[in-house]
Amino acid sequence: MAGLPSLSTIQALPLWSGGPTPGQFYNLPSHKMENESRSHTLYPSTSGTSVVGLVYDGGVMLAADSLGSYGSLARFRDVKRVFRVTDKAALACSGDIADYQFIREVIEQKVRDDECGGYTRVLNAGALHCWLTRVLYNRRSRFDPLWLECVVAGYKDDEPFLGYVDKIGTAFEAKEVATGFGLHLAVPMIREAREKKQNITRDEAQKLLTECLKVLYYRDCRAHFKYQLADVTPAGVTIHDDLNLKQATNWDVANYIRGYE
Repeated sequence: MAGLPSLSTIQALPLWSGGPTPGQFYNLPSHKMENESRSHTLYPSTSGTSVVGLVYDGGVMLAADSLGSYGSLARFRDVKRVFRVTDKAALACSGDIADYQFIREVIEQKVRDDECGGYTRVLNAGALHCWLTRVLYNRRSRFDPLWLECVVAGYKDDEPFLGYVDKIGTAFEAKEVATGFGLHLAVPMIREAREKKQNITRDEAQKLLTECLKVLYYRDCRAHFKYQLADVTPAGVTIHDDLNLKQATNWDVANYIRGYE
């Protein structure tokens, strides 16, 4: 018929809009192209501040406040950043709250799998610390780090254990560990107390951690007066929630500080 193109000049059209072209490979929309750029979290949006821990005569103790800061805004006042993993391990994290919630879910699922699998060895603090080191270093190597500083407290081979792991896999063990501002303010206080008395009792350890958190509440603008305290002994893990520093602090001198009002 006159005016119509010949069949040889007709181009093969896709079977549907955005669908595959006959004779060619089709990339599903959920699969990224190899040359497509990837983006990751560059800075945490909601974060928690310092965690402080120490080994005392008879156990290990951890403390952290319950504030989730959205930038400079004290947005979430009841974020639990200390949790029991097993009877031999407890974990506290500072950094991105979303990443903390993610790693907590992974660890809790790992513990459930061990229980369902009938494993007789309970995940202890040493094993958890080693596992966290590998996980965080692996994420750092993929340029997709978990923005966390983790403190593991508990027992390893019936000995008190306290360890630190950060977002790039840097890890170490110590008798006193802190993250954030606590590294500069709380650790010197604990070391000074150890110089006066090497074997700190449980009551002295709790009083010392409370004093550290009080100093952090004074000096760190991301800190909060509500906090958690975890006490790990051979008998198990005890976590005290909703403790309060408000009655132990005094802000009368704040009016003399320029910019306070």
